[in-house]
Amino acid sequence: MNPTIALAGNPNSGKTTLFNELTGAHQHVGNYPGVTVEKKQGKYIANGYEATIVDLPGTYSLSAYSLEEVVARDFLVNEKPAVVVNIVDASNLERNLYLTLQFMELGIPVCIALNMMDVAKSRGVSIDVKKLSELLGVSVVPTVARSGKGKIDIMEAALKITAEDSSKQVLNISYGSDLDNTLLTMEAIITENAFLSLVYPSRWVALKYLEEDEHVIGSGRKSDAEISVQLEQEVKSVSDHLKKTLNTYPEALIADHRYGYIKSILKQGVIT
Repeated sequence: MNPTIALAGNPNSGKTTLFNELTGAHQHVGNYPGVTVEKKQGKYIANGYEATIVDLPGTYSLSAYSLEEVVARDFLVNEKPAVVVNIVDASNLERNLYLTLQFMELGIPVCIALNMMDVAKSRGVSIDVKKLSELLGVSVVPTVARSGKGKIDIMEAALKITAEDSSKQVLNISYGSDLDNTLLTMEAIITENAFLSLVYPSRWVALKYLEEDEHVIGSGRKSDAEISVQLEQEVKSVSDHLKKTLNTYPEALIADHRYGYIKSILKQGVIT
């Protein structure tokens, strides 16, 4: 067994440092096909295990705001790594978990390397790792990438996931009644017509339409222009309603609710 494990996280989270710790000299650098974004790949060999490790470009979200984000998302969707090790900066937990939620909404098997624990401690931040793991429903392993601390533990957690049933556990966050109702309508249209749903979860496609993700909408128009128009009309209808009633728009509301979800977890005794 030689599973592919993707390392993903925000820029400056210590992701590449952990990659170097895990792969040592067993790595090579190339480019992703058709783009100038660097692709780092290597081998993790320890305790009779061997795994291919891919260091994805640093990214704040899985929306198509930058080439790096598109490259990272395309790799996750098309290459389907066995698990994503999400490197999270423990000293900036709330901001870093925003990306974590998006992995979970996409239904990707994930475990968290809670990195820079030493920095968090120096700032007087104490994190209940067990509590965070329970509330998120994923394995969380404390690490200090620059010293190699926790690297064996995080790989054991990742390899355990690769050996388990890989059926997708998709996270469903409530985005308020207006968006939730629209999401249900759009999900039904997407599922009924198998619209992009062989590639992405139906709800995730609906979310990307609401976030006006040009990359996904462009794929949708090529796949089935008629269904895409239907979905775009649903988005326009709820967007007009939100503008009139709350003076906001779907993308902003989605971001607000994601951060609200993160805050609700952190308030349950995770940070002391």
